[in-house]
This record gives sequence, C-alpha cells and structure tokens, in this order.
Amino acid sequence: MQTQIDRRTAFQSPWGLRRQGDFFYNAEMTSLYYMKDFQDFTVRPLNKSSQFWRLLSQNPLLPSSYSMTGRRYGAGLEFLERLTNRYGKPSFDIQSVQTESGCIYDIEEETLLQKPFCRLLHFRKSDARKKTSFTKRCVSLKQPKLLIVAPYSGHYATLLRDTVRRLLSCHDVYITDWSNARTVPLSCGVFTLDTYIDYLLEFLKLLGPDTHILGVCQPAVPVLATVSLLAQDNSPLQPASMTLMGGPIDTRINPTKVNTIAKNKPLEWFDKSVIANVPHYYPGAGRRVCPGFLMLQGFMSLNLKTHLGSHKKLFSHLTRGDEDSADAHRKFYDEYRAVLDLPALYFLDSVRVAFQTHALPKGKMTWRGDLITPGAIEKTALLTIEGARDDISGVGQTKAAHEICKSLPQNKRHHHLQKSVGHYGVFNGRRWRDEIAPVIETFIKKHQRTK
Repeated sequence: MQTQIDRRTAFQSPWGLRRQGDFFYNAEMTSLYYMKDFQDFTVRPLNKSSQFWRLLSQNPLLPSSYSMTGRRYGAGLEFLERLTNRYGKPSFDIQSVQTESGCIYDIEEETLLQKPFCRLLHFRKSDARKKTSFTKRCVSLKQPKLLIVAPYSGHYATLLRDTVRRLLSCHDVYITDWSNARTVPLSCGVFTLDTYIDYLLEFLKLLGPDTHILGVCQPAVPVLATVSLLAQDNSPLQPASMTLMGGPIDTRINPTKVNTIAKNKPLEWFDKSVIANVPHYYPGAGRRVCPGFLMLQGFMSLNLKTHLGSHKKLFSHLTRGDEDSADAHRKFYDEYRAVLDLPALYFLDSVRVAFQTHALPKGKMTWRGDLITPGAIEKTALLTIEGARDDISGVGQTKAAHEICKSLPQNKRHHHLQKSVGHYGVFNGRRWRDEIAPVIETFIKKHQRTK
C-alpha cells in the first residue's frame, strides 16, 4: 500500500481512494464542514434568545398574546428560532399500539444487535390490556416478523415513524436504525455497499426463517441483492416476502431530476464536491463522509418553491392561531431537517451502482466478488409499490424488479401504483395508512409460511 496519496491522481480515480482506506483528506470540503459548524455555534445565542422572547410573547397571561400584532411578533420569533436551530436525531416516540383483536400493547424499544454503523431495533409489544370490556381476552401475539430496512440516504430511520406505527398493529416489527457516520470512530473500519449487504444478511440470520423484509426507497437495491444471494445459496433464511417501495431498481426508466444529476456528474465530481472529512471534535474524526447538511440542501433544492411556500404558510397559521396546522408543519420539518452524515465509500458505491452503471438490472452487480443473480429468487414473494407523482424514483423504476426476478411464479408477485402521492406519500400520510398499508398487510398475510 502506498504511504502517500497524490491529490490529483486521487481525484481522477476515486476507486483508487478505496485502496487507501478512509483517510484521504479533502481540504476544501472539510473547511466547509468546519465553517458550517462554526456558523451553527455563532447563532446559538440568537436561537436561544428568540426562543426566550417567543415563549414570553406567547404567555397566555399577557393580553398582547391574543392580539394580531402579538401573534405576528411571536410568529416572527418562532420563524427565526427554527431557522437558527440545529436539529438532532428525533425519537420514534411510539408508546402503544392497538392490534386487530382490539387489544392495546405498550411498545418498548430494544436493541437486538449493535453494529458500528447500524443497530437492529425491535419494537417489542408488552403489557397487553383491553380497550373495552367487550374485547376478547388478550393473548400472546404470534405475528409475522417484519424487517423494515430504512433508507441510509441522509435522514434518520425515524423518518419512517408513520410506517412503523401503522404496520405494528399486524406485525412484529424490526427496523435498521442507521448511525450518523461522524459518530463512528475510524477504528471501526469503512462502510461500503458490500458492508450494507453484510449487515442485512446478519440481521436476517438473527431473525431466522420466514421473516418478511420491506425496503423503502434507497434500500430497494441492497434488499433485492441480499434476497438474491440467499436464493442463490438456497438458504433456509430466504424471506417469505419482499416489499420494495419507491426504490431505484432501474433508474433508466422515467429518469427524474435526481437520476439525471447522478448520471451526468462523474464520480470524480462527487468525490471532490460532496465528500469531506469529519472535524476533529467528533468521535469519527477524519472519517470521509457525505455531510448531512449538504444532503439537506440537495433535498430542499429539488422542491425549493414548495418548501418556501410551506414556511410562508407556517407564519400565516401562527398569526391566525391555527395551532393544528402549525404543529403539523413543526413535526414534518423537525424530522426533515434532522440529517446524518453518510460514509463516503458507501455513498459513492450507491451512486455508481444505482445511477451510473445500472449494475443490478443489467445483471452485473457483485457482492464480495460474487455475481448477484435476482433470477434465482423462486421462494420469496415480491411486492412493489410506487407513487404516481414520485419525483425521486420515477414510475416504473421499482416495478422493474419483476422483470429481473424472472423465475418468480406469477402468484408470488404483485405491483401497486398509488394514485395522487409523491415520494414521501408512499410511506407517510393518510393515503399510506388507508390505502397502501392494507395492500402490504394482505400480501404478507397471503404469503406467510405455516409450519
């Protein structure tokens, strides 16, 4: 291994960087990371003072809090407070769930397995109680095991809070809770797309046979790859069903703005323009990452007018005293603006495989040197779900999984196109709860293996 890295050569060959480990230093982008942290630090006094004066101005004991001028003053202060806030990792905050039988179960979060870049989180049901005196006696649950693979693409797994809460009523739910890469020490090694698949294989081994797996957005590719590898080995751990929602299986179909950017920019550009080293005061000091704040800027720029209009509406809600609408805005943006850093090699791998080489649909994707063959899948039922207005994963990109899973019988496959929803509506909101989730529940129930 070389002891020194030629900066120019490294930028021309990002995969040469992999041979150097995760230690290459990008001075320009790392300086930007330091500047962003310094900016967050300098506005903290402004954030705290605006919070103080907002709380004071909204004191119900003050007559001015009921006037239009007072509400506008408080709305302006809240706007300033949220603009200068630094959003940390939210909690799932799921306290209880009611099952189909009418029993209410308390929910306890337990970590089944802790890995450097992810923990396998279980939402365990306990302390059953009746909702009414007419409810039948609550007995121990034997629900299908469902592993939800959350996106590792900038947001925390809590982005799927609504997904988890809705599916908990009929399933024993587990989820991949991904780590912020800046908190992972360099001594823990690198994380690549191969490592991602390693994790999924280990999680499925821990959960055992007859587990159902669901991938939302980005995980569609590694989930399909993982199930393919298990099928190639004729493993007893092959999932009973696999649900892929709004994922980039074949981004050559109806390419979106995201697809076009990822396709047209060379990997060298991504390596030079969006990869930084974690500052020295974090546990993952020196690790190469795609910073969360850059991911957030990218997310916001895709629908900038919508986001600006949403913030304008918040001011209007607050001045009118419409707390329900204001609270809905707060909940969404508290989650949306909470972002994490991605491991650099994993980020570059994902761009290369899903958006540039289209390795999976072309039958050229590999894991640890072994060719991945989706055509080997025969036992795992496949459900694909898309949103008709999805502007991130275009219509047809997820459905393409059916084309490459050639050996799967027709009675083990189903596709659902949901009208009037965009990307986030596929797994969040009213139509998710009322129209999409029932499709998943019915599919899993149909393909639940009986011993």
